[in-house]
Amino acid sequence: MSSLSLAVRDSSTMLRRNLLHARRYPSLTLNLLLTPVMLLLLFVYIFGDTMSAGIGGGDRADYIAYLVPGLLLMTIGSTTIGTAVSVSNDMTEGIIARFRTMAIHRPSVLVGHVVGSVLQCVMSVVLVGAVALAIGFRSTGATPLEWLAAFGLLVLFATALTWIAVGMGLISPNAEAAGNNAMPLIFLPLISSTFVPVASMPGWFQPIAEYQPFTPAIETLRGLLLGTEIGHNGWLAVAWCVGLTVLGYFWSTSKFNGDAK
Repeated sequence: MSSLSLAVRDSSTMLRRNLLHARRYPSLTLNLLLTPVMLLLLFVYIFGDTMSAGIGGGDRADYIAYLVPGLLLMTIGSTTIGTAVSVSNDMTEGIIARFRTMAIHRPSVLVGHVVGSVLQCVMSVVLVGAVALAIGFRSTGATPLEWLAAFGLLVLFATALTWIAVGMGLISPNAEAAGNNAMPLIFLPLISSTFVPVASMPGWFQPIAEYQPFTPAIETLRGLLLGTEIGHNGWLAVAWCVGLTVLGYFWSTSKFNGDAK
């Protein structure tokens, strides 16, 4: 077999392994899903009328439309925390040492984690999106091309955060530390434009909310799903995704290969 065929075969095997783990132990993914779902229900049914009045005088349906894109990206951030924990478990429980003694394509271990995590992110987004539809979210004004672009952005964003989460898992001494190290992936959406526009925040806080990866991605996804203007946010979102993917990939592979020496 060629090197490419071996890499694809071994990566597929590692992907099946990670998906089987996720199916056998779904509690971690479900627990991480609770955060965006609970925030969705809380901000719609408890704060919805007040928040909608504060961002433009609309009704609760307008605020649902504003809120859901940010929570979809928050769902990706919370799901990738499970990836950091899973990678840390593999590194500390000895299975990686066993893999290194076998004739397998070494990067396939990380590729399996990344592809499996991206698939879990997509499924998590679908579940949260279904809840949003059930409580009244409607994507108005979006064309089929914009729907396709929105899906592509979600996958690209999930890939970027997953590689960062893999790196966090590799540097963590145990699963608990991995979960703590990956907490910024769910904290950053809380200080972005998920819940309120950046312009409504205090002046000193606006740069914190604006110059981070979640805000341009949220604004881009919001524009695609609602058929509104995206402006420069689209290019910023893609740049953040590509930059984080490259950073996470080289960080993760260098750490993984360094531990083998």
